[in-house]
Amino acid sequence: MWWEKKAQADTRPEPHPVSAPPATPRLEDSMTNQTSRPFEPPLANHDQTVLGQSVILHGDLAGKEDLLIEGQVEGTIKVPDHCVTIGAHGEVRAEIHARQVVVLGSVTGNISAREKIEIRKTGQVVGDLSAAAIAIEGGAFLKGSIDIAREQNQEAPHSIADSAAFKASV
Repeated sequence: MWWEKKAQADTRPEPHPVSAPPATPRLEDSMTNQTSRPFEPPLANHDQTVLGQSVILHGDLAGKEDLLIEGQVEGTIKVPDHCVTIGAHGEVRAEIHARQVVVLGSVTGNISAREKIEIRKTGQVVGDLSAAAIAIEGGAFLKGSIDIAREQNQEAPHSIADSAAFKASV
């Protein structure tokens, strides 16, 4: 009878909500779409060398892949065709030459990038910057000069006086 039925144990596992992993930004993402989101390293299939927090390097560093520095580096860093990222725990006392540089930690030394230099709000730079584009997020620290490099074949913009003189002579 119905009062004699045994209680059946529910053997189904409890469902756990599964959240999708957050999208990881590429190092080349601009700061215009970033609103205080933490830095995440690039995708795993991207060639990158990581110098961890316990690494201390003295000397010249050169390579042919992107570089993420979370430790300490003193000397010279040259990766002309790739991106150098100084992580939030990174401390660099070096001259840096790269295609792109992103600073979240501390850099003492001049930075030269062919394309772009980004200093995020946790970044500190004491040295001169030279690149085609430079972005400094609010809260970042910079002590040094900035040189926006132009391409050799790009003409300097004409002033209004030059334009008026040209129209008057025609």
